Amino acid sequence: MAYAPRGFHFDLKTVLSNPSPHINLDIPVYEETLQNFLKAVNNYKNRSIATITDRRTKDAVEKKKTQDRSQKIESEISKCKVQEIELMATLEKEQAERKDAELAVAAFRRQIASLHERSATMQAQIDEYRALIGSLKTAVIDKGKERSTLNAHASRVVPELHAFERLLACAIEGMEKEQLLISFRCVDISDPDREFSFILDVSGPNYKVVKTSPPLPSLPLLVDRLNITQDIFAFIVQIRQEFHRIANGEENMDVS
Repeated sequence: MAYAPRGFHFDLKTVLSNPSPHINLDIPVYEETLQNFLKAVNNYKNRSIATITDRRTKDAVEKKKTQDRSQKIESEISKCKVQEIELMATLEKEQAERKDAELAVAAFRRQIASLHERSATMQAQIDEYRALIGSLKTAVIDKGKERSTLNAHASRVVPELHAFERLLACAIEGMEKEQLLISFRCVDISDPDREFSFILDVSGPNYKVVKTSPPLPSLPLLVDRLNITQDIFAFIVQIRQEFHRIANGEENMDVS
């Protein structure tokens, strides 16, 4: 409990009426009061210092906590910035990959369209080949029938042909490109073994003589008559007669 000093009172008139006036200052009491005051001041100072120290400590702790929170927030902000940069890089990479994927898809679509076109073209070619094969099969069948007809006809013609060859002393041979080689012997009286020949082309609608050995001046007229009459045997006889006339120096015969 704090000390409450008593009040200091004195009567000035009484003091002055005393022949030896003096004032009792009551020094011990004053000193005690002063000591108590100083002690109270010192206690107040100590309490204030303790309070200030405690507040300073608390403030330091709070400041440290605030700094820690600030550093933590700054660290999180830095991480967020790094993550943002990484996300931006990832986003750019994904956009680039998406663009590449779109280009690849467009290229694949073009390839698919090209394959469809090629498939349609190949299908059309296959259809054409199938039609051609069908035509060839029909042609083969027709050729087989024609060959059978020709073989039957040849079986009748061959004996006549051999007789014709013996009669005219000639030989008839087939050549490539639908040509016939007709050669004669016993034409030149002075040289019966001398050979006379010509090549007859029967591939076209009109007959043509490719070559004669020796040459015949009347050949164009004889070929024109052949294409009119279509009589190959008569044409061969006329060619032999022309070879015989030239080889033996006979006068020009009438081929009209």
